[in-house]
Amino acid sequence: MRRFVEAFLAALALIVLAPVFVLVAILVRVLDGGPVFHASNRVGMNEKMFTLYKFRTMVPDAVRIGKGITSANDQRITPVGKILRRYKIDELPQLLNVVVGDMAFVGPRPEDPRYVSLYSSDQRAVLDSRPGITSPASIAFRQEEQLLKGRDWEDRYVNEVLPRKLAMELEYASRRTLATDLGIILKTIALLSTRPSNAIEDRPI
Repeated sequence: MRRFVEAFLAALALIVLAPVFVLVAILVRVLDGGPVFHASNRVGMNEKMFTLYKFRTMVPDAVRIGKGITSANDQRITPVGKILRRYKIDELPQLLNVVVGDMAFVGPRPEDPRYVSLYSSDQRAVLDSRPGITSPASIAFRQEEQLLKGRDWEDRYVNEVLPRKLAMELEYASRRTLATDLGIILKTIALLSTRPSNAIEDRPI
């Protein structure tokens, strides 16, 4: 029943947000050039691979000239992309993933296969849940890019940031309810209108 309700709400959201999709598509296509959408491989529930969709925020050949994770002051991000990322508008196409069942509204953020291969046996428990558009870790690390500075930024992501994110996701999964999911959704919406902060929130959500 929950899966059906989420798919219905996601489809309804796509209809309501259709004008936004059209506007963003025009801006990306006209001002940045290249494809409107970006598709990438991610690991979903039960380690099933799926294609995650976003509005493109980087130059068309970004994958060939850089890592899969975005670092601070990443030169691959386009002018329009910076705005889309600031307000998380680039995430809206993931509603399509919710409709088809690859994702949920709330759940662990889907990770690149390269980094999933580094998970410990305990951390792999996060793959028991359907990945989500938002989660406690995505809220706490909403300014993740600002943490990934310097030449060793990928090492910091793998050894410091990723373990903390996975710990938060697993802790939340142990106490997750419909009410807490609603709270995550409402907090995500509220944060979109606030000024970005570089602080990381370690308190429970």
